Amino acid sequence: MKREIPVWQMAGFVFTGVLGTVLHFLFDWTGGSWVAALFSAVNESIWEHKKLLFYPMVLFAAIEYKVWGKERSDLWCVKLLGILLGLVLIPMVYYTYTGILGKSFDWLNITIFFLAAAVGYYVETRLFQKGGCRLPAWVAIAALCLIGLTFTALTFLPPQIPFFRDPVTGTYGYFRK
Repeated sequence: MKREIPVWQMAGFVFTGVLGTVLHFLFDWTGGSWVAALFSAVNESIWEHKKLLFYPMVLFAAIEYKVWGKERSDLWCVKLLGILLGLVLIPMVYYTYTGILGKSFDWLNITIFFLAAAVGYYVETRLFQKGGCRLPAWVAIAALCLIGLTFTALTFLPPQIPFFRDPVTGTYGYFRK
């Protein structure tokens, strides 16, 4: 199984890239559905774009668990760490480069998404290979559920700060067009 892990992780990266891209447009495609708002970006804020990474990575983790993860007591801990790393990288790299350059570029923002996913899956792969995560599965799962609930709550009730503000429309969180 250890030799198959990098293949699974590469599949996860592709899965996350494709599904994250779909989730970027899903809210608009559904006419602003509140159901789509639970999982997809409702605007162009940094906060909403983190959902594009989180939900595909969690869904792929569930697939991995179903297929081979029951053999690994560290699966959910490793997945939590990879996802958290990706979620931290998105705003960190975005605010660093926009602070330096003074403006945002769509192509660079897309690159950041894929970079965050790649780094997250790479770190997961290394942790799986080394067996270096000891957090109990229930704690990791609870943390992932809490993050998901936080995304939902702050999509519908966002703080009125720049992190949650759509730079295109000036709106915050879920709204009907």
